[in-house]
This record gives sequence, structure tokens and C-alpha cells, in this order.
Amino acid sequence: MRMAIQGERIRVLNDVEPRGDGDYVLYLLQQANRAQFNPALEFAIEEANRLNLPVVACFGLLDGASGFPEANARHYAFLLQGLADAKAGLETRGIGFVMRKASPAKVAIDLSADAALLVLDRGYLAIQKGWYREITAAVTTRIVQVEGDVVVPVETASTKHEYAARTLRPKLNRLWDPFIAELTPRKLKRKAEGLKLETEIDVSDPEAVLAGMSLDRVVGPVKRFTGGETQARKRLNAFLKDGFAGYGAGRNMPEAAASHMSPYLHFGQISPVEIALAVREAKIGDDDDHSAYLEELIVRRELAMNHVFYTEGYDDYDRAVPDWARKTLAEHAEDARPHTYAEDQLAAGETHDLYWNAAMREMRETGYMHNQLRMYWGKKILDWSPSPKEAFARTLRLNNRYFLDGRDPNSFTNVAWVFGLHDRPWQTRKVFGTVRYQSENSLKKFDAKAYVKAVEALCAAEADG
Repeated sequence: MRMAIQGERIRVLNDVEPRGDGDYVLYLLQQANRAQFNPALEFAIEEANRLNLPVVACFGLLDGASGFPEANARHYAFLLQGLADAKAGLETRGIGFVMRKASPAKVAIDLSADAALLVLDRGYLAIQKGWYREITAAVTTRIVQVEGDVVVPVETASTKHEYAARTLRPKLNRLWDPFIAELTPRKLKRKAEGLKLETEIDVSDPEAVLAGMSLDRVVGPVKRFTGGETQARKRLNAFLKDGFAGYGAGRNMPEAAASHMSPYLHFGQISPVEIALAVREAKIGDDDDHSAYLEELIVRRELAMNHVFYTEGYDDYDRAVPDWARKTLAEHAEDARPHTYAEDQLAAGETHDLYWNAAMREMRETGYMHNQLRMYWGKKILDWSPSPKEAFARTLRLNNRYFLDGRDPNSFTNVAWVFGLHDRPWQTRKVFGTVRYQSENSLKKFDAKAYVKAVEALCAAEADG
């Protein structure tokens, strides 16, 4: 029996009847870049079947000065690989796909002229909220937004900015079971084959599309990760088969297995609900492994969604960092720093700290760094920068430039955590005040020398292709 999409995921943005002379139901594929386990897409199919119409999915690609802020060739390569995979999956299901060089809002507005109904998926960043406002102001037909990239919709989980994981966790624990449910693919009654659709970009060859774009190519694509929902599922299945057992005890150890789902979640190439179901159904691992993974996937990730949704200026030091933390950091801003580095020295990994340099190299050359190292990495930038405000800006710039999953709610939240967000005051120290400090002793929790060797091997593989 086909399970209904939870009502809490559905928001009507323009409450009018669908246009009677529409040629199709339009879906703006913007956050959820996948053809399977996508509630917005399945909702569009349900509505199209009810109206006896085909479905058209669309995507707006921005580059150059108008492109997505801070996105470079590394990010666009992964995005385009995912879109090529999604296009193939959509067409297999009989869904049309239109991709144009324009903002997502403009593409949706233009194609809505012939649509009976517009369906949006949902993201929480300021730029995405701006697109939705622009669309709602311009489109006169019915608009329905369907959440598909968190387990529990943000406003359902909490109606306010949460203080810490400990305040959001019990709310999510009470709510998440009904949302961790299978999503059966709907069969489309009318195919889009007969529609004459103008598309400017054929993403079937993502390398050719990338080559024709105007963007920052200094930070290039990585070979360690290939984009797309097919690759995401392969990685997840391999992790659950070979690396999941022991996750609870080993998740803070870089040498332990990791699922590497964060880039795929960031680009909407896999659903967190699909991951949660797979983890729950995994035959290996114990209760600690399962609960530890769901803590990271749901509680920590959705705490980040809560932060960016309820915080105006989540990328601004003065608004993202709590008052108590800014106050104590200001009081210690003039403290002597044993080491200070320019931003280009940090980016090049040219510090006195061998292990920090290795983490920076992994990030710079492969687009990834283990969470345990990310915390140490960020705290040291605060320690080595001329002021806390400059440290915040540097951390965010480096994060967003090199990480595949940079520019994500998790990224903005994790950077602010370095400076005291979602934390409490600790013992007073120089430079940090009462903001949590992380010393080199934290590296004793794992084999740091083995980590350096592993990074060398990963970077050599990148160079060799």
C-alpha cells in the first residue's frame, strides 16, 4: 500500500486552484536533486495524475558573478554529476527535464506560465528563501512546497531557535518515528514525451557543461567523490556492509570508517530519511552504533537547520555568535598569541602544527575532513588569528571554499560552534576566554601519525588521478 506524504511536509504558498489550461505540473528541482525518494517529486506526480497531466522538472544554473555565493569548480562539478544522474532517472520515469542558465526563481517563473501547478522543494539558506519569495510574488498559479531534506520539518520540530542539541534532541526523539517511513515511487500516468520543451543545457555531459561555465577554477574538482544519487547509495551500502559495526565507539576517530554522506546530503542527492531507514534496517552493528549514527544524521544536522532558519545573519559574527561568547572573546582579544598566521599561510597548511597542516591538506586537496579534525582545525584558527571576528571570517571562507559540503547549514553552524554557539562557558583561558578550547591533547584520542600518512596517500591518489 502506498504511504501518503506526511502533511507536515506540505505548505501551500499560493492557495488558488490549479490552472485549468495548464500543459503540465512543474517541479522546481532545486534542493532535492534526485529522482528517487523525493517527496516533492512524488507529490508533483500525484497532482499530475489527478489532473491527467505530465510532470516537468526544471533547474536553474547560475555561474559567474551571479552564481551561487562562493561556489567554485569543485562544487559545480559535483553538482553537475548529480544533475546528470537525476536527469537520467527522471527521464526513465517519463518526466521532462529543463535546465537553463538563469536563477532557479526565473526558470520557475518562466515555465509556470504554462503550468497548472508549481511544486517546490525546500532549503533553509537565505538565498533559497529569497528565491521562494520571488517565485511567490510572481507566479499566479497554485504553489505547493514539499519538504524532503530533513527528517522532521523544522517548524514541526521547534518553533524557536534552540539553545543546544540537548534542548532539541528530546523534541526530535518524540517526533521522528512517523517521519522515518518508506516513500513508494508513484507511477506517472502521462509521460512528458510529447511536450516541446526548450532547454539551454544538456547536463548529460557534466564535464562539457562545467567547461563552458564562468567560475573560479583555482579550486578544482576532486576525484575522491563523484556526485549523484547512484554514487550516494553505493557509498551508503558499502559503509553499512563493511564499516558500520563499531561506529558508536569509533565515530570520533578519523581512521575508523565513515559514511561520507555529507556531500550527498548537502546537494540533495540522497534523502536523510532513506539513510535513516537503511541504518535502522542494518543487520550489523549494535544499539550504540545505530543511535550514534542517528544522532549525527538527525539531531546534529537538524540543529543546524534550526539555526539557519531562525537566525538572520547566520554567516555574520555579530549575529551568529551568542552574546556571552562575543563578550568573553572581546575581553581576551588583545591576549598575546604564541603563533599568528596570515590566511594564505593557513590555506597552504604552512603552520608549525604538523597535524593541523595534514587536516588542511586533506580539506584543500580532497574536499573532506573528518569531524573530529574539523573541530580542532577551527579552534586553532581562532587561536592563530589577530582577532576573533577575523578568525570567524577566515574559518568560514576556508570552509566554504574547499569543503565539498561547504556553504551548508551544517557548515555555518559548525563554524559558529567554534566561537561558542550551542555550547556553554568553560574554564577561562587566554585568547578564548570562557569559550571552549581544544588542545593538541585531543589528538591523542586517535592515531594522529597514521592519520598524516593516510592523508598523504589520499592526496597522492588525487594527484595521480
